[in-house]
Amino acid sequence: MTPFTTLLTHPGSAHKDEFLACCVLLALHPVPIVRREPTASDLNDPQVAVIDVGHQHDPARNNFDHHQLPKDHAPTCSLSLVLQHLGIYTDARQFCEWLEPAEWFDCRGPISTAKFLGIERNALPKLNSPIDITLLRRFALADRIEPTAPLWAIMRMIGEDLLEYVRTLRARLDFIAQHAQVWELVLGGEPAHILFLPRTDPLPEEPSMGIERYIEAQNLSGKIVGTVAPDRRSTGYGLSRFQDNPRLDFTRIAEAPGVHFAHARGFVAKTSLTDHAQIKTLLVRAGG
Repeated sequence: MTPFTTLLTHPGSAHKDEFLACCVLLALHPVPIVRREPTASDLNDPQVAVIDVGHQHDPARNNFDHHQLPKDHAPTCSLSLVLQHLGIYTDARQFCEWLEPAEWFDCRGPISTAKFLGIERNALPKLNSPIDITLLRRFALADRIEPTAPLWAIMRMIGEDLLEYVRTLRARLDFIAQHAQVWELVLGGEPAHILFLPRTDPLPEEPSMGIERYIEAQNLSGKIVGTVAPDRRSTGYGLSRFQDNPRLDFTRIAEAPGVHFAHARGFVAKTSLTDHAQIKTLLVRAGG
């Protein structure tokens, strides 16, 4: 995006959408944050990124406000507009379950958001965290936040982690798509499908990360009953139920050769075996 030297957002009470929009932009450009009403000069100057105020959505000039959108427009907040401009909005909506409710809350308010979520209105305050309250309160109290301020550093870390999470998970899903296999086995006399992810060199830091999202994205949730993924603590594999499917009970293989751990509740096991045929045999035994 066009470089800018200042982040500007509205004064007064602070909301999650402009706070997070500023966090994301700080991860890209480490500049001061100013909280006041924008001038015409600010809106025309691409070196001033104007967030959640100004009644303009003009990414070419780094203006990201949503308040001028029609009332029947799909819930869209300033964070939505920033993520869209960065080309990661679709992935963020898929990977960050909190994003859509945040859009609804900012654009439709708590009553409509509660209805959208299918919960009682009085349940929403129970989800508040002191972390949210303090960060937004301290943000609201400031007129200007310099890079030397602790709040600025925290906001930049939030933005960096959000961007890294979305981009890393997309790369991870692409990796799984390249390497994953679906095994068809017979468990308890009935066909069953297992998602298998082989060991690679180098091995990802979190080998099982993204598997559940990949299964859901491929519309395999109703088909897969278990997963097998590399165990980062050994040279073998971790065996797991998918969504706690009762067709697999790993206590049945607790004493099997090559199995060095089976949880007492039967939802996960660890094996040092690497031969695919031997692993499939364990799965069949776990299936009863």
